[in-house]
Amino acid sequence: MPAPAFPSADNAPLRGGPTLRWGVIGPGEIAGDFTDALHRHTDQRVVAVASRRREHAEAFARDHGVDRAFDDAEAMAASPDVDVVYVATPHTRHLPDALTAIAAGKHVLVEKPLATTVADADRIAEAAAAAGVLAMEALWTRYLPHSTVIARLLADGAIGDVRLATADVAWANDLSAPGRMSDPALGGGALLDIGVYAFWFTQFVTGHPVERSATGSTRADGVDLDAAVVTRTAEGVLATAVTSLLATSPGIGTVAGSDGSLRTLDHLVFPASFELTTGRGTAVWSDPAVPTGREGLAYQAAALASFVDRGLRDSPLHGMADSRSILATIEAARASLTVVDGRPSAAR
Repeated sequence: MPAPAFPSADNAPLRGGPTLRWGVIGPGEIAGDFTDALHRHTDQRVVAVASRRREHAEAFARDHGVDRAFDDAEAMAASPDVDVVYVATPHTRHLPDALTAIAAGKHVLVEKPLATTVADADRIAEAAAAAGVLAMEALWTRYLPHSTVIARLLADGAIGDVRLATADVAWANDLSAPGRMSDPALGGGALLDIGVYAFWFTQFVTGHPVERSATGSTRADGVDLDAAVVTRTAEGVLATAVTSLLATSPGIGTVAGSDGSLRTLDHLVFPASFELTTGRGTAVWSDPAVPTGREGLAYQAAALASFVDRGLRDSPLHGMADSRSILATIEAARASLTVVDGRPSAAR
């Protein structure tokens, strides 16, 4: 009996499609990786960068081949040379910085999480709709080739009716060190920063949950340390998602159906191979041509450019409703966490 067959990946091509001129707000590490990935693998170009400190913007521009540096995000967004703004500031800045871009009439790609609360996500969605621009969460994993193949397999019923999903995304952090992961003013904690990937994966393969329950721990200052979340959809599909700043996990996602299963063989956040098992046997999907690691950030930019070219004002792959649902899961989880004494640090 032949092994299961795979559909073709249907991600937007990295080259040869529509191109946009990008501005970046927040010249940090993720913005640098994003810019380098765009310039290395796509026809998209980052043409401007803004930071509150001009020297940071100028250093970023020199290091990443960007033409213009601004010390004012509003001025950069208003530039006629910018078509779309990528918001790469800390979580608590996503709302104001996204609204700045939208007010200038620019499309916007907002680093995950889209916002820190459901209410703030709604404000972004409403502002974008009123302005007639596309707003999209930079949940880059959804736009990677392996995710598009998994989506088609599930839609085609390759494993029957989906009944269960699991995901773990945990990275140990030194929480005694200063930085955004341990700073409540910047939205520090596991849920918003890395847990969002686990919640995205289970939602991606099961659908939006209608029931959510959680357990885990948080510091008294509001920085959540770990959480395990169980969700159920209206159709009764169960999922478990776990995240932690106190340990590092393999980052595996699984989906079990009535006629088979799927399992990622690499960390689910990054470009990955996966295993499909059905009554016909087991087969592995892999594509060595896909850029590895954060080079895969290029795919979401190519996707956004294609959506804009088609006149879309919401991502058909991961739209505002999807972002809102993930934040609802995070809010439910946060409300269930137990406050722990002290300020523990993860082992390194």
